[in-house]
Amino acid sequence: MSTPTHRITPGPKPPWLKVPVPQGATVHRLTRELRERGLHTVCEEARCPNMGECWDGGTATFMVLGDTCTRGCRFCAVKTHSQGTPVDAEEPTKVADAVVAMKLRYVVLTMVDRDDLDDGGAAHVADTVRAIDARDPDVLVEVLTGDFQGDERQLRTLLASNPDVFAHNIETVLRLTPRVRDQRCSYVQSLRVLQQAKRIAPDIVTKSSIMVGLGESDREIDQAMDDLREHDVDVVTFGQYLRPTIKHLPVKEHVTPARFKAFEQRARRKGFLYVASGPLVRSSYKAAEYYIEGMLRRRREEASHSS
Repeated sequence: MSTPTHRITPGPKPPWLKVPVPQGATVHRLTRELRERGLHTVCEEARCPNMGECWDGGTATFMVLGDTCTRGCRFCAVKTHSQGTPVDAEEPTKVADAVVAMKLRYVVLTMVDRDDLDDGGAAHVADTVRAIDARDPDVLVEVLTGDFQGDERQLRTLLASNPDVFAHNIETVLRLTPRVRDQRCSYVQSLRVLQQAKRIAPDIVTKSSIMVGLGESDREIDQAMDDLREHDVDVVTFGQYLRPTIKHLPVKEHVTPARFKAFEQRARRKGFLYVASGPLVRSSYKAAEYYIEGMLRRRREEASHSS
């Protein structure tokens, strides 16, 4: 396995990272639906190149609990402050209405960290899951959350709403965590939260994501995969880190598609249920969601036939 021993200068973006701006009738229509409800998706905020394909396929990612995070990770462009924005009590209903209007089949609910709230925002996310289920119980819901400071009570509050997938990202390898993530984040704590979720809700699908291109070695990536499997994580995604602004961490390497394919092959051999690995893959990614959706719908059908 290769282990970088020198600083890598990535230079201009390679061809595989150059993609057209998402557009088309579906994008325009759904953007209008969101603006009418005062909602935004991570798909838009991150200018995700996969947005049009995901929306056409009935998936989207909503960010709840405002646009201000109480942590300051060095890779993330979300605004930070010690206090988040006031919680909109109507947001769960607004999101559920948008899900129905957009005719979505698979929804990801992500959140900013809200260390300023007594429960870290767990009840609000849970209310949003329940609101979607009340409007359309056929919609599958993935929650992509923070670590809730490792408080199992908050995690239990969230999981009581019965989401179909629990996702929490370790983001990077152990060595780079202190430099990449906020000092209140911990690699070990993130792994523990993922394992706790599986223990609390054994049937839930657990998922995590790793950014590459920050100076990690292949050996460190392999160790992160092993750590995720040892903590009962079912699905992993790998994507290229892209620097949001000059104030954020620089890209050390533009990882080639061939190396991403190697990550995928190694992760499959380690026993993950599904792996999505590529330069444009994000933690909320259509291929992983399509696979998980198919698997969960088969489970529902089997359960209904056996009852």
